[in-house]
Amino acid sequence: MLALIAGRGALPAAVAAAQARAPLVCTLLGNAPAHLPVDVTFRIEHLGTFIDTLLSRGVTDVCFCGAVDRPQVDPGMIDARTMPLVPALAGVGGAGEDSVLRAIIAVFEGAGLTVRGAHELAPDLLPPAGHLTAATAPSDLDLGAAERVSEEQAAQDLGQACVLRDGVVIAREDARGTDAMLADLIAAQPGYSAPTLGGGDPLGAAMDAMGDALDAAANWLSGPGAEARANRSGGVLFKAPKPDQDRRVDLPTIGPRTAMQAAEAGLDGIVIAAGGVIVLDQPQVRQILDTMGMFLWVR
Repeated sequence: MLALIAGRGALPAAVAAAQARAPLVCTLLGNAPAHLPVDVTFRIEHLGTFIDTLLSRGVTDVCFCGAVDRPQVDPGMIDARTMPLVPALAGVGGAGEDSVLRAIIAVFEGAGLTVRGAHELAPDLLPPAGHLTAATAPSDLDLGAAERVSEEQAAQDLGQACVLRDGVVIAREDARGTDAMLADLIAAQPGYSAPTLGGGDPLGAAMDAMGDALDAAANWLSGPGAEARANRSGGVLFKAPKPDQDRRVDLPTIGPRTAMQAAEAGLDGIVIAAGGVIVLDQPQVRQILDTMGMFLWVR
């Protein structure tokens, strides 16, 4: 039996939908997935007990998918079944993302569970190589700087994306993620005025609304989309796995929200690594980029 250790976003629901048998959906407290009912919620301080629960319910395979914030651990809440795991996890408390994920994988494998990648369970999420849009990348597009940055970010255990303009990297993904990097570029454009949809972060709220309600893409294309098309300043979003990354977890992902933000940031297109980046809602992503005259190159 498969259990999804599901985080935020649309990826867990896409993986679940691709299974012939409904998986057990589990989530770390505070990181529930979108549009997918949760069967089990657990705390990191009860990880050992949670693994026992999986085994008792006949789980043999687990898949980590979706975004998860690094939890704040309350030592006073660590239960007896989790205490033996503390030495294995304590050493990566201040480490980078890859180190933490490798330690967690080792804990689950040590319990006899097989860790599966989201792309293994839902292979259609990985698009074929080539240009998926009517527009194509310029034949002289130089991605050398982006590839070097990708290697640097891997060495520092940082993000999986950057933005390239005229051969120069102008933005790098950090711990906040790709959405935040693109939001920074959008906000930096001359004459930018943040949309307002109520409280909280207005840009984040707008993008969340558009990402969750795909019908809103048509409205966006005739509103902000038209403005983005008129004010394009050029550039490419480059996204790829870190070299030597364990691809069973944290495989890079893009979707309609990424395409809309790339357009709002005035970019010409998106380049992703073939076999290494998941694309959610591929028809919607292509529609957005085609309407904007942008390219998606799976390289």
